Amino acid sequence: MSNTNATTDAHFRNALGAFATGVTIVTTKDADGGDVGLTANSFNSVSLDPPMVLWSLAKTSANLLAFKTNPYFAVHVLSANQQELSDRFAKRGADKFGGLVVGRGIGGIALLDGCSARFQCRTAFQYGGGDHVIFVGEVNKFDHSELEPLVFHGGKYAKVRPRLSIVGSASDEVDSSFRKDFLGYLLGFASSRLQAPVLARCAELGLSEEEYYVLTILVANPDSSVAEIDKMLALTGSYLSDERMGVLAAKDLIEFRDVGATRTLHLTEKGREASIQIYVVAKAAEATAEMVLDYDETMLLKQMLRRIIAKMLEHDNNG
Repeated sequence: MSNTNATTDAHFRNALGAFATGVTIVTTKDADGGDVGLTANSFNSVSLDPPMVLWSLAKTSANLLAFKTNPYFAVHVLSANQQELSDRFAKRGADKFGGLVVGRGIGGIALLDGCSARFQCRTAFQYGGGDHVIFVGEVNKFDHSELEPLVFHGGKYAKVRPRLSIVGSASDEVDSSFRKDFLGYLLGFASSRLQAPVLARCAELGLSEEEYYVLTILVANPDSSVAEIDKMLALTGSYLSDERMGVLAAKDLIEFRDVGATRTLHLTEKGREASIQIYVVAKAAEATAEMVLDYDETMLLKQMLRRIIAKMLEHDNNG
């Protein structure tokens, strides 16, 4: 397995792509220097520049104090042949490291071999999220292999995701009035509900919805030009005015680089922290919505929405 410093966006994106459905083991050390590890499925990417990831842990976990007090942790994306390792670290009170040969990473954190990807992190932020604590880590080092990732679906492990299928009956359908059965209404209602906690958090931070959109674009696309941001904002029906840029700069959320036609926008540290805070809220809202769907249904819904969006954009571009 080759080691790569967390400086190349393309390599980091490839490493994150090894994560299939969230079968990971997270390790750290406790106050006495003992190894701590557990199986977690809440792993997610946050930012490419700087490279950042997040995961969450129940407030009732016996391991919570270790992760809250130690500034370092490592996330291991398990490979397809590591089901037994996943089961071992999912058990309470077991000697999880007994008999294992481990390496040592940043801060002396235990590193497990044979994984699809590994991320060595320093805790950047901790947030309370309902009955969980959300840890946001800045990736200091990472590595990944070509090993097929371990998949967990429908309560079972697998090497590949089962084929998508649509299962339903008349009893699953909503009332067939125009309003309640109209696709635009359903999408709009679902979107407004998902956005409600996000907009509430924006309001707490003194941000408008459009200002948040700019921050999210800069998280995913650092040092974007005004024209590039405008193109992406156009999908929301907004645009990047001089006034809006001035407001963001006055709030110390963005800074300008270069001048004239080459001028680009860059997130400040304050801007990056604000966008991450709102991102965490958005992911929590999404997770709540997905509770009524199984994995296949979630993937199918996202696939269909992408197709609808692509078709509508094609129609717009063709006039």
